[in-house]
Order: sequence, then C-alpha cells, then structure tokens
Amino acid sequence: MKLKQQVEKIPGGMMLVPLLLGAILHTLLPDMPTFFGSFTEGLFKGALPFIALNIFCLGTSIDFRVTPKIIKKGGALIISKVGIAAIVGIIAGKFIGDGMVMGGLSVLAIIVAMNDTNGGLYMSLMNQFGKKEEIGATTIMALETGPFITMVTLGIAGISVFPWPYLVGSILPLLLGMILGNVDPDIRSLFSKGNAMLIPFIGFALGSGIDLSKVYQAGITGIVLGLFVVIVTGTVCMLADKLTGGNGVAGIAAATTAGNAAAVPAVIASANPKYADVAPSATVIIASCVIVTAILVPILTAWWAKRVNQRKTGDEEQAQPVTMA
Repeated sequence: MKLKQQVEKIPGGMMLVPLLLGAILHTLLPDMPTFFGSFTEGLFKGALPFIALNIFCLGTSIDFRVTPKIIKKGGALIISKVGIAAIVGIIAGKFIGDGMVMGGLSVLAIIVAMNDTNGGLYMSLMNQFGKKEEIGATTIMALETGPFITMVTLGIAGISVFPWPYLVGSILPLLLGMILGNVDPDIRSLFSKGNAMLIPFIGFALGSGIDLSKVYQAGITGIVLGLFVVIVTGTVCMLADKLTGGNGVAGIAAATTAGNAAAVPAVIASANPKYADVAPSATVIIASCVIVTAILVPILTAWWAKRVNQRKTGDEEQAQPVTMA
C-alpha cells in the first residue's frame, strides 16, 4: 500500500492530512490524550518541541557558501514578500486589531499566510522552469521558515511587540542548525533529512487542538485569503524578480503559503497570550491557503513560463537576418 505516495498527491498533504486526523480525533474524542497519557499524550500536545526540531533540521541544510546571484535573487523575493505582508498587516490592523472578523480572519492569519513560501514547491517549479540562481534562492528563502519573521513583521506593522528573548529564542534553533551543518557535513547529512520527517508530527499535534465543529467558516475564509496571497504576493514578487534580472517566473513561483506555516500561530500564541484566541482559526485558515496556493501557483507559473518562452522565441526569429534567394 503506497500510503505516503497517496498523501503526497494532496498539496501540502504531509502536513494537512495528519492535521485533519488530529482535528477529527480532538472533535470526536477530546479526552483521548489524557486517557492514555504518557508518550501518547505527548504526541497530541508536542507541537512546539516538534517545530523547534524541524527548524533546527532545516537550518542544517542551509549552506553559508551561496553565490552573490543567489543572495540577490533570494533576498529580493524574501524582502518583497515580507514587505508586502507588513504593509497589508498595517492596513488590516486598523480594521481588525488583535481580534477576528467573520470567518475567523485575523491579522496573524494574514501575515503568516503571506510571509512563508512553500520552499519545496518553489524548488520543484524552478527545477522545471527556472535558472540555477533561482533554484539556489531557496536557500535564502528558507529563512522565512518559523515564527521569527512573523514576529518581526507584527512588530514592523506596529501590531504587537515581543520581548527580545522571544525573538532570539525563535531563531536560535535555525542559527544553531546552520552553524553545525556548515561546520560538519556529516551533521548536515544526518539532520537535514529530519526536516521532512517531522512535518506529519507537527501537523497531527496542531490538529489535536482544533475543534472542527467551530472552525468550518475558517476554511472558506482560507480559500479567499489563498486567492489574495497568490494575487498580491505574486504581483509584488514578480516585480522584484524582474527588477533583479529575472523574467517573473520565480516571482510567481514564490507566491505560495508553506505547509509548515500552519505551525506558526501556535508558536506566536505561546510567546504572546493575546493571540491564544485567534491561533486555532488562524491555523485552519492557513491550512486552506496552503492548498489553494499549491494548486494555483504551479498552473500560473507554467502558463507564464510558456508565455515568456514564446515571446523569447518570437524575438529571436525577428532578430534573424533575412537572406535573399
């Protein structure tokens, strides 16, 4: 039975399927974790340790020896994406504040959905349609992973302030992983594989805190937000890509929401309790965004790449000298 292959056919499936399973168990059997206790209860309630390990393992895969072109491309995409998230966050904060509007939409959900790019999908699309430096930009964009960028964005937007120990603590696992992974290639080889392995455990633990009977509207809101993410971040990243010598393909490919972004609201809530009420709905909304962006972005990227290639071919044909018979 090819269970893993079937799950991976679903966009963000390794995160979303366990998350849904955890939510179903929590909705139908809310006392199950405490009934069994011990290690079983730990699986239901261990989201933060799993997330910390995931970020550490990701850090070990980041190579310090990146070329200037990679830094330029990755830097442009990450700055443009975080920048537009901050601008939208400032505007949304004027209307929503720290709470939620109909459908469970919060500033936290908006910023997290816009901040974090699906690195695996981006790399896959760039392997098919991009250039070497655009593929390598994944290394820089991996810095979006985790709660640090969201905390900084919330601070830039003037919506929330986090004590500096929380900010440092949110990025320490990533930095530690980067240092150890670059010091010893064997450490990179060992731990970089753990990044993908931990995703299902994070999803399950997050889902076990979600009551499906209360969040059905959040899924619809997530679809709308997913469309917003593709349109807004896709446009901004496309412009940034073109300004750095690209053709816009990499910019469109970056207009996604990462599967592990669903883990960020829980971390933010643990650092600042005022987000505790909005974190569950934000998790579901972001999970919907993951699916919507993972479906739309590959289609748009392929369409734009085809258009660019057709235009390039047409220009080359026009540039060829006409020969007289």
